[in-house]
Amino acid sequence: MNTIRHFLALPALALVLAACTAPEEPAISREAQALEDLRILSADDMQGRLVGTEGNARARAYLVERLTEIGVEPVFENYAQSFTFERSLDFRDPDAPRETIEAINLVGRIAGTNPGEHVMVIGAHYDHVGVDEDGNIFNGADDNASGTAGLLALAAAFMENPPQNDVILVAFDAEEGGLRGARHFVANRPEGYESIGFMLNMDMIAYSETDDLYAVGTWHYPILVDVVAAASEVSSINLRTGYDEPTDNPRNDWTMLSDHGPFHAAGIAFLYLGVEDHQHYHQPSDTYENMTLPFFAGAVETVIDVARRVDAMLGEIAAAPSRQPEAVEK
Repeated sequence: MNTIRHFLALPALALVLAACTAPEEPAISREAQALEDLRILSADDMQGRLVGTEGNARARAYLVERLTEIGVEPVFENYAQSFTFERSLDFRDPDAPRETIEAINLVGRIAGTNPGEHVMVIGAHYDHVGVDEDGNIFNGADDNASGTAGLLALAAAFMENPPQNDVILVAFDAEEGGLRGARHFVANRPEGYESIGFMLNMDMIAYSETDDLYAVGTWHYPILVDVVAAASEVSSINLRTGYDEPTDNPRNDWTMLSDHGPFHAAGIAFLYLGVEDHQHYHQPSDTYENMTLPFFAGAVETVIDVARRVDAMLGEIAAAPSRQPEAVEK
């Protein structure tokens, strides 16, 4: 009798279990994930992500988790490329005692389907300036949680639809105050990936009241003019060129002002995607809530499009000559 009862109860039990099983949650969209990454990386608990601090380490742990989740292959153990540098205990006093700071770039690789001689490096710095003496947190949503979130979105896009060439992804540390992470990477390229054909840098891509995103580098590398023009035609935002011609005003020439600078100095073609300085730049108001989020979403998709176009002609870009400053007409 008990056996029969158990037998008859099995279908009913199956129905109950089926009803209790939660349906699978739909995969989060690329835009929604980029917004979430931006929000988390610029949250108060990251404490402004100053190099060498707990907030910086917390942001790095989140990036390692996301890169692993996306499936990006680590180039170094746990992605970490460590380096040290000396920093003054009081930046206002050049003679103040100095301290040794440990910084960590995160470096990953996405294998190409038909890799050529060169690799493409795509990077963004994840550090910012921390907390001031009055306890104000400089969250750095635009500078540069935005570029770092864009880096993760690009990684996910390339994992879903692989590039032709090998791509090296770098979340740079210690950009603020000296581009130290980028300088270290260029001088200590991962074994087997020394031949870099192009560098794409994202630094401040989340705030623009005019929907303007600048692609810097086409003056130095004219072969990239058509790449940017083609991406501009299909972009939902205004992709513009400029801020790269030699000038007497250093703020109007962004050639050496972010992590692409050391690559350019090493003769490597680059594009730097970023916005003009704005009222939130290096201010406590650089928060997620103040970002122009529709613009950020468009900028992320534009970055991905530019990267794919460069990937398709990486060999040509690597071989193309650069324009030298002395060629400017007076």
